Amino acid sequence: MTFKDFVGSGSNGIIGVLNTIIVPVIMALAFATFIWGVVNFFFLHGDDEGKREEGRQFIFWGILGMVILFSVWGLVNILLSTLGIAPTAK
Repeated sequence: MTFKDFVGSGSNGIIGVLNTIIVPVIMALAFATFIWGVVNFFFLHGDDEGKREEGRQFIFWGILGMVILFSVWGLVNILLSTLGIAPTAK
């Protein structure tokens, strides 16, 4: 087994697991955090400033999580394409 086979491409190897399972789950969690913050900030606790601040924090961390995830995912794909083992579309 070569390194290229181990890392894989498309839906095979480590790349496949990251692209089809791990990244979508983390993105869903970051998006859910963002939505929870929006709901808390605008709808659930309109008068309670403490709860609105908590909602604002959830919004911030949700957006930050999505930005970091996209950035790292892009850097990994750039690295893989530089090494010649980028995932291929089927």
